[in-house]
Formats: sequence, C-alpha cells, structure tokens
Amino acid sequence: QVQLVESGGGSVQAGGSLRLSCVAPGYITSRACMGWFRQAPGKEREGVASTSPSGASKAYVDSVKGRFTISKDDAKEMVYLQMNSLKPEDTAMYYCAASAFPCERRIRATLFNSWGQGTQVTVSS
Repeated sequence: QVQLVESGGGSVQAGGSLRLSCVAPGYITSRACMGWFRQAPGKEREGVASTSPSGASKAYVDSVKGRFTISKDDAKEMVYLQMNSLKPEDTAMYYCAASAFPCERRIRATLFNSWGQGTQVTVSS
C-alpha cells in the first residue's frame, strides 16, 4: 500500500467552493487510476471522481458532474478535486485513493487498494 494524504476540507456555505488536495508519490499518480471517494454518516462510501494515469480519461458520479473536476500533477505528486457549487448533500468525509486496476466508468471502492485518512467537507444551507 501507498500512503496518501488529503487536505483542503472545511466548512462552507451552499454555493461555495473548495479544492481538495492529495499527496501521492509521483510513480503512483503516473501509473495508477486515482480516485476521490466520499462517505457520509450512515451511508456507503461513494466514488466521486477518477482519472486515468494519463489524465485523458475521467469519470464522475452523476451527482457531481459539471460541479467537480479531478486533476493531477505528477511532477508535484498531487491529485486535486475542485468542488464548485457545493450543496449540503455534498457533506461527507472525502478520501483519495489509488487503484492498481484500470479506471472504469463506475468508480468502485473495491478496486482501490491504497487510501488516505480523509478530509471532512461540511456544506451548510
């Protein structure tokens, strides 16, 4: 497993923006499918966004399409999740993850084997 470290969470009002960051070794971000997940209390972990090793292919859960953008910078060993137009239902713990498998359109947690500790995002109405 590879150590991933998230940051950038916080509390914002609905309509606001946050950018989450994930530190991951460059040899991982350039070779692995990288993803962002979230988990709200009492709910299952949900795949939010993923990016292929090349960055050319990205996938999003329907609820965030048009509002969230995943990106990465292999040289800086960073993966980002830009979150705009935040809604109260986006409130959750957000996790960065890496998968040894190719990215799929459906972002399944079971395919990701390295995880960060999470960063909390709270959106108030």
